Amino acid sequence: MQIREILTLKSDDIHSIAPTDTVASAVEKMVGLGVGSLVVLKDGEMVGLLTERDVVHGMVKLGLGLKDIEVKAIMETEPVVANADDSVDYARDVMTKSHIGHLPILDGNKLFAIISFHDVARASLKEAKFENSLLKRYIKHWPE
Repeated sequence: MQIREILTLKSDDIHSIAPTDTVASAVEKMVGLGVGSLVVLKDGEMVGLLTERDVVHGMVKLGLGLKDIEVKAIMETEPVVANADDSVDYARDVMTKSHIGHLPILDGNKLFAIISFHDVARASLKEAKFENSLLKRYIKHWPE
């Protein structure tokens, strides 16, 4: 299964914020939208990724008063990315090894989507269930 197939189950919305916006506005936006990350865009180009984890790490690094700190001070400037044609297995492996919960997906050099580890897990379970049902059909007299 390719990452592109996961995206058919998701909304096309990419939630973003500017690098000069405050962390407070970023957190407010993430909570309001019910998302765990925001793409940081400058002039329409991705310049970073801000996650809930970045906010927590920023609190340790810069102190608890992040309200007036700009997003660019704590965002990940070189996030791990994947291609829309990469496999779901690749996404799962890179997210696990990098300890990340959100993965920007590129189509060529253009930002295409963001997937979460939850999206990857759901797709992996769906694929496993499908393979399981095929195996059960293959084996004669398998109790269902």
